Amino acid sequence: MQTWSLVSICVLLSIIARWGVSLNSYSGAGKPPMFGDYEAQRHWQEVTYNLPIQEWYFNTTNNDLNYWGLDYPPLTAYHSWICAYLAKTINPEWVELHKSRGYESTQHKLFMRTTVLVADLLIYIPAVVLYCLYLTDGSSKKKVSVMFCFLLYPGLILIDYGHFQYNGVSLGFALWGILALGLGWDVLGSMAFSLALNYKQMELYHALPFFCYLLGKCIKTGLMGRGLFLLVRVGVTVLATFALCWLPFLAEPSQAMQVVRRIFPVARGLFESCLHSPGGSTFLYQAINKTNLLAL
Repeated sequence: MQTWSLVSICVLLSIIARWGVSLNSYSGAGKPPMFGDYEAQRHWQEVTYNLPIQEWYFNTTNNDLNYWGLDYPPLTAYHSWICAYLAKTINPEWVELHKSRGYESTQHKLFMRTTVLVADLLIYIPAVVLYCLYLTDGSSKKKVSVMFCFLLYPGLILIDYGHFQYNGVSLGFALWGILALGLGWDVLGSMAFSLALNYKQMELYHALPFFCYLLGKCIKTGLMGRGLFLLVRVGVTVLATFALCWLPFLAEPSQAMQVVRRIFPVARGLFESCLHSPGGSTFLYQAINKTNLLAL
């Protein structure tokens, strides 16, 4: 009972810290023409709500890719679509096609900040709590201390709540994957990490450890017996998860290839949105600062 009381206090403090940071402004606020990543996330809601799914990643008259074009995997787009439906219910002006560009208000800021917090409460925070309680060594107090450090890590809070992102979603899925593997649920772990990859391509940073762990387990178990069966199950799970996430884009090869081109900016340049805007140098500076914060 004492352990869960400490866990509750940690979670409550982490929520207070997140919401306290969110009460402040965000980078790009009131700074046309791009308005920062806050506007990028809002604009993706506008695009996914108003346009057919086949146009989400294509440059059209209604979808100018030079203005925060969607460049994250499909699961992020679906998340934006869900948030857009909620936004439309509250205030249609928040996602009105073209006219909502650069929209800023106290009410909309509250809505956007709440979507980040809800995502953390549903995905990231439960994963942290269970991971610390079941996979970390030591006494209950030590586990709670580790949890406290996890939940109050300033880099993630500042980027998601002070800047504006949903990194907690992809990191949460990845942590669910680690938790599942640690408990011996390899198929569920593979599925969870596949969802992380389909939410943000930056989870490729964690792909090699997952791959090596699962392949090593298959080899150790025996590739002529149980190991082969595990390898097939994991492979089928990964392929099925990716297929479900990409299903709307698999009807035509050009659709899938366009999504890939947007996700991996080899041809268009890494800082497309920054360098093609009048305030390009400012936004490039913000992008570099954000990268440095994540590195810390």
